[in-house]
Amino acid sequence: MLNAISTYVYVKQRLHPGLLDGLMRGGAQAFEIFAARQHLDYVNRKQHVREIADWFRTSGVALHSVHAPLYGDYEWGRSGAPPVNVSAIDRAHRVEAMDEIKRALEIAEHIPFRFLIQHLGTAHESFDERKVEAAMTSIEHLRAFAKPLGVRILLENIPNELSTPERLVEFIQATRLADLGVCFDLGHAHLMSGVPQSFAILKGYIQSTHVHDNGKDRDSHLWPGDGSIDWKQAIKLLRSAPHTPPLLLEIEEDEKVNPEEKMGETFRKLDQL
Repeated sequence: MLNAISTYVYVKQRLHPGLLDGLMRGGAQAFEIFAARQHLDYVNRKQHVREIADWFRTSGVALHSVHAPLYGDYEWGRSGAPPVNVSAIDRAHRVEAMDEIKRALEIAEHIPFRFLIQHLGTAHESFDERKVEAAMTSIEHLRAFAKPLGVRILLENIPNELSTPERLVEFIQATRLADLGVCFDLGHAHLMSGVPQSFAILKGYIQSTHVHDNGKDRDSHLWPGDGSIDWKQAIKLLRSAPHTPPLLLEIEEDEKVNPEEKMGETFRKLDQL
């Protein structure tokens, strides 16, 4: 399985080649960039995007995926900016969300990548048929924009009523978009119905992962082994998927932990399982 990591581990910092160099030394064979403006200013194509594109071009490492923006400001919502929500019932909010995501998709014009990781709704969002219809319209629009760029959209299971494994499968089948898939988030699955149960439902759609741990109490994005997920079982399940996904770490930053060192140790442990 390919060893990969999301730049989410440095999401509070400006992304620069030195950070990517360190993660590559730690064992990253591919990357996911977390599209947050304070981290990668994806609207600043002439400078910031080009700087990162140059690194990928010379390093030979692949950009596997980009995580769609959660906010459209430079303070991650602290400015009062609303969340980027493709399920918003209000059409104006939904159009703003799609416009922001399209700006992130345009990274592919400079750094080719395979997948856009997309949330349906926000954390803890309640179920509403109108939100499902809104999300369907949004995803069909974004898919049409992404396809010429060579990007496929993967929906992520997140802790809300729109994104349970059962509802994601229903959503994908209802869209009839054959290239729509799933990014299987193990930490979120653990918080919800459990990793084995979620995997059994989503298995045929899984194209990528978010690998992190928690104590089944909150979405803490811990290093594998620092929570209560059964990793021996989880790795066995992932290896059985029809399309073997990468092991893509999505870890919350901890000033006491050096990601470069922790990554190597984590990948070795997971590989031994």
